[in-house]
Amino acid sequence: MATRTTNLVEGEFYHTYNRGTEKRTIFMDTADYIRFIELLFLSNSTKPVNIRNVRRDYDSVYDFDYGDRLVSIGAYCLMPNHFHILATPVIEGGLSTFMNKLSTGYSMYFNKRYQRTGSLFQGSFRSQHADSDEYLKYLFSYIHLNPIKLIQSDWKEVGIKDVDAAFRHVSTYQYSSLSGYLGMSEIQEKILNPEKFPEYFPSPESIKNELFEWLVYNPDNIDNKL
Repeated sequence: MATRTTNLVEGEFYHTYNRGTEKRTIFMDTADYIRFIELLFLSNSTKPVNIRNVRRDYDSVYDFDYGDRLVSIGAYCLMPNHFHILATPVIEGGLSTFMNKLSTGYSMYFNKRYQRTGSLFQGSFRSQHADSDEYLKYLFSYIHLNPIKLIQSDWKEVGIKDVDAAFRHVSTYQYSSLSGYLGMSEIQEKILNPEKFPEYFPSPESIKNELFEWLVYNPDNIDNKL
């Protein structure tokens, strides 16, 4: 996908993403994934936030009252060397502010923890405008199916070897929002705002059916289905 070339307009939907510089791993262990997910929540605030103070003052970071949101998040997935977020700005400049806070906060954490300096990410975040219902609906599946690469890297080229195993993997993957759609947890309720997105999947069964369609789709055409 191309680098961001248009303004990020309030009320429009965007697939935002970034990867580690030189494709390096940006999530080394469970603690790193957890910190990034906490920052998905804490960065989505018009208030300045110091995570150390939040940790000191609250039993859980998700108890923090962050005031007004910058964006509504519809989906996300964290992979070892990159991440995907589907979001819509709810205030002018909200998405850029959110992504800058998220990237800066995680980079500072990561560099301190691993005693490194310099850029963690491969430049500024990138975004793609979801300019049609068809494409926006596709992005929910595209983002949530990313973890299949961890168990079968060539699935798009040769097809899924075990569809049931692939679905079990993505549905139980801890670092994406799919588990929220299949049975909303308290944390997912804090992070996600599905009501700000079209109701393509009114039930857990409907999103499950949609993902299975992609899993069994002809691999030769999976990137050209639209």
